[in-house]
Amino acid sequence: MALDDVSLQIEKGEICCILGISGSGKSTLLNLMAGLEKPTRGKIVIHGFQVENLNERQLARFRQKNIGFIFQSYNLLPTLNALENVSLPLVFRGVPQRVRNQQALKILEAVGLKSHLYHKPSQLSGGQQQRVGIARAFVSKAPVIFADEPTGNLDSKTSYEVMQLMVQLAYQHQQNLVIVTHDVNVANYADKIIYILDGRIEKIENKKQERT
Repeated sequence: MALDDVSLQIEKGEICCILGISGSGKSTLLNLMAGLEKPTRGKIVIHGFQVENLNERQLARFRQKNIGFIFQSYNLLPTLNALENVSLPLVFRGVPQRVRNQQALKILEAVGLKSHLYHKPSQLSGGQQQRVGIARAFVSKAPVIFADEPTGNLDSKTSYEVMQLMVQLAYQHQQNLVIVTHDVNVANYADKIIYILDGRIEKIENKKQERT
């Protein structure tokens, strides 16, 4: 889906939701914001970096330092246990093994998986796998976390638990959380909801102002 005349600004520490039906352009918008696709025109600025101007090497370094990802399908490496999966972003950053194990352990405790450190994905439920995915995204304290349909494969109870967890971690560390979803219940956790349809922003709703 092509995007047309899309303009938005997300403040530091804000939780933002891009809400739309399948094919509305919401995943395209996320891919552009994350530097996974390049716009044919316009610009994307994250923490002072104009993302579309970065070459592949610069873009890889930028993502390692500034961005975490949470996926609908979890995207865990099946041969690695929970601790090893969560440690991966720190491996790419060159963090020493002892330090990264400590940081991975701490975040896995925070998401309620202290007793599952050495379990591989096949030994975990869907909700537990998504908690590992959340821990992996947040472990390096990246300023921006992108979550693509993070509750898409979960039941309603687990979805609630996962959303509570993501929001709590994002607020705790003043990280931006950008969620793509078709689910209004998920969108209601956001400070700002961006309604998108046919590649255009239909409306931007500032929930933070409503709460204050």
